[in-house]
Amino acid sequence: MLKDKVAIVTGASRGIGRAIAKQFAKEGAIVIINYNGSAEKAKSVVAEISENGGRAEAMQCNVADFSACETFISDVIKKYGRIDILVNNAGITKDNLMMKMKEEEFDAVISTNLKGAFQCMKFASRQMLKQKYGKIINISSVSGVMGNAGQTNYSASKAGIIGLTKSAARELASRHITVNAIAPGFIQTEMTDVLSDSVKTAATAQIPLGHFGKPEDIAQMAAFLASEKADYITGQVICVDGGMAM
Repeated sequence: MLKDKVAIVTGASRGIGRAIAKQFAKEGAIVIINYNGSAEKAKSVVAEISENGGRAEAMQCNVADFSACETFISDVIKKYGRIDILVNNAGITKDNLMMKMKEEEFDAVISTNLKGAFQCMKFASRQMLKQKYGKIINISSVSGVMGNAGQTNYSASKAGIIGLTKSAARELASRHITVNAIAPGFIQTEMTDVLSDSVKTAATAQIPLGHFGKPEDIAQMAAFLASEKADYITGQVICVDGGMAM
């Protein structure tokens, strides 16, 4: 259980982030629903959590913006006094073949997915170091483990998350702060809904379990890593992908 833990979930207005926020709230955490442009969706997550007896607040921040991240984390600490859990889930895609990929497509994905995670970790870990406690969970991807054609930018950002996770885990372990990554496979979200039927069929053929996962599959793993049951786990990358990357 996560009773009274203060948890930040970035990119929590939809998909995997939304499912994680709901699961954390269900287990008793006070959840900060971070969003960038989807204010109404973020508010709807807060409303849903509140209707079910949970506690949540929506806070806007573009995680790709260094100073905005610092202010965001500072605001959370001022209001709640601590940060127990940070989930770096915010992410975007701008898929293209490498030969056709524009500089801005590469930079935008790296800035949000990788740099954004670094920035949130940098500022949140200061508070966690003072507390001598914290749980950081980074959402990577099977694309960062295996690579994926047409996603050199996304795969690079998610592979970078793995290196970031392992290095930070070594830096922070002495203060009882764990840092782990989850690498989802194909999950039923708005990001995968836009894929064509032929792409979905080809993707399913690569999954030993034979179907896409649900956001709740990732949320359950995140809740475990955020709990005291995972106190002796750090620096790990856990694939929740139906067996794709084995």
